[in-house]
Order: sequence, then structure tokens, then C-alpha cells
Amino acid sequence: MKLVAALAGIVVILDQVVKWLALTRLPSGVPVPVIDRFFSLTLIMNPGLAFGMLSAVPPTWRWVVAVLSLGALGVLAALAVKLLPDGGKPAAIAMGLIFGGAAGNLIDRARFGAVVDFLDFHWRGWHWPAFNVADSAISVGVALLALRMLMTSPPRA
Repeated sequence: MKLVAALAGIVVILDQVVKWLALTRLPSGVPVPVIDRFFSLTLIMNPGLAFGMLSAVPPTWRWVVAVLSLGALGVLAALAVKLLPDGGKPAAIAMGLIFGGAAGNLIDRARFGAVVDFLDFHWRGWHWPAFNVADSAISVGVALLALRMLMTSPPRA
């Protein structure tokens, strides 16, 4: 459990520092090209869920988004209780990444009513929704969990 807490703490700190830099140095909504026609830094305040889902919800209903986020965190906590005792280091790393990312985005929701996104990838006609360090940690953590579950033999009856 110490590894989960330590990794989650590192993710939250890194996420919040990088978001502070984005908020203080990037113009809102204006792409700053890093790799021409592929990657830009674009500061966007995302009031919705992952990839902007539910972002058109009226501001008075945004608390629902926060409650959904807390509910997802509760489900993850239940999953952690089930996986961590015999999941070893991979499960602990995955949970630390997921919890840290979720906490980083919840901090944004509490502070700003929206999540700070700024990593903006695009190629030809394709444009991936902007995301942040917390989103990346969550994605990597979920991928690690999925790999662990696929590689683990189901218990024999």
C-alpha cells in the first residue's frame, strides 16, 4: 500500500506543477506548436469527463460530473482492495498511477470547476482531444491493469 500512496503522491505533485506551468505560461485556447503539424500545447479548461464528454452540461449540473468522478474513484478503491493483496508490484503501480491521476483531476474540478488540459496531438485530419499528465497516468495505469488481468490465469474451480 505504501507504493500505491507514494506513486499517487508523485503523480499528483507532477500533475499539479505541470498544470500550474500551463496555466501561467500558455494563452487560453491558442495552440503553441511544438512539433509542426503533430503536437501543440493548447490550454483548454475541460468541464466534462474524459475527452470532453458531458462538457456541454450547464454549469449548475457540473457537480454531477464531480460525483461521477468520485464514484469512479470508489469503484477503483474496491478494485484495489481486491487486486492488491496478490497482485504484486504491477497492481500497486497501476493503482498508484490511477489514484494519482484521478486525484489530480479532482483537485482541478474543486479549484476551477474544470480540468486543465494542454497536451494536444493532431495529424492530418485526426485530432485527439487535449489531455494532461493525470489523464496519461490514468491511461497507463488502466493499461497495466488490463495486461495484468489478461496475463493472469483465472482461478480453477
